Order: sequence, then structure tokens, then C-alpha cells
Amino acid sequence: MTYREEDYLQLSGLQHFAFCRRQWALIHLEQQWQENFRTVDGELFHQHAHNEQQRERRGDTLILRGLPVVSSRLGISGACDVVEFHADPNGISLHGEEGLWQPFPVEYKRGAPKEHQADELQLCAQAMCLEEMLCCSILEGALFYGETRRRVSVTFGDGLRQQVCTLLGEMHQLYHRGYTPKVKPARGCNACSLKQLCLPVLMRGKHAATYLRQAMEEEEE
Repeated sequence: MTYREEDYLQLSGLQHFAFCRRQWALIHLEQQWQENFRTVDGELFHQHAHNEQQRERRGDTLILRGLPVVSSRLGISGACDVVEFHADPNGISLHGEEGLWQPFPVEYKRGAPKEHQADELQLCAQAMCLEEMLCCSILEGALFYGETRRRVSVTFGDGLRQQVCTLLGEMHQLYHRGYTPKVKPARGCNACSLKQLCLPVLMRGKHAATYLRQAMEEEEE
């Protein structure tokens, strides 16, 4: 199956969806957004990585930033923070460059490694886009975390790839339906920039409709 260009979703939304389906829907369906320290700091952290004017050559490594990627099979488009191309006799040819090169995507994150796999899934989706565009195979990439100042290697195994496909399939279905999932309060809610829009506290111990009805009754008294 291939998607039409007008049906493409934002690749970056996969990370939101993997973390919280409601967060993804509020941002990508309802076009709601609210900044907090983490989002602002993360944006500043990404500015250097996304400087598309920078093209570096370090020995046998070519570094491209803000590289646009797309996949008609997955139905997504977006940009990679950094793609390193390492000289490799088994690699691919690049326009304007001599020799053969192996792509190696690197995603920048402001914090530290997380318990969930949202970051790994986003990076894997980038690799799958690059594979489709460049007709190559990419076995691994890396996540660079600003808090630890270290890279974490990510292997793009069959399980991770299947998870990417499954989640993107769900995303396309929800987007087509225009459906925003209900609140499911979790530990990560407190750090979410959309907490005041999502209002997960309404679901703790009572239904949202009950909460709103009681609030209206109090106003009338």
C-alpha cells in the first residue's frame, strides 16, 4: 500500500503518538499547542542540528543537517536532525560526492534516555524513509541526549520496524476519522506541555462530564 501525498502525516508525530495518543491528536488533529520549559529548551537545542546551511566534511564522514525525508509506503514526511554518511565500499553513491556512502541518522533530544521507546521509533521511521528514498539498507543510527551529552546506539531490528508500521497505521486511521482519544492519566502527564489543555486531572476518580456538571451547578448556586 502507498499513500497519496495529501494524506502524509508528520514524521515527528510518531514520537507524540508513541508517548500519548491523546497528545498526538491534540497537536496534529486539533492544532493545539502550549509551550513549557521543556518544549522551548528542546527547540533551542534543535536549532543547531536543523541548520540546513551547514554541510560538514570530517575525514571519511559527510554530515548533512535538516535533511527532508518522505515515505509513500508509510505515508509520512519530515526532516532528520542529522544524517551522517560514512565512506563505505558497500554503500551508495551520492550526487556531487565521490565514492560510496552509508547513511547513519542521528536524532537530537534535549533530555536523557527514556523508559519508553518513543525516541527509538522516531529514529527508526527516519531510517525507513531514507531507505525508501536512497534504495539502501540502514541497520543502525543514534540518539544524542543533551543532558548526558552522549550518544545511544539504536539497532533497527524487525521488531522496532514492525512497531513503526503498526503505530503509523493507527495514526492514519485516527487522522482519517478525526478522532481524539480520551484521557488516560499517566505519570508523564505532569511534564506534558498540554496538561492545561488536556486536563487529565478530570479523569482521576470521576468522569469529565460529571466534573463539568458539578462545576456548572456550583456556578448557578
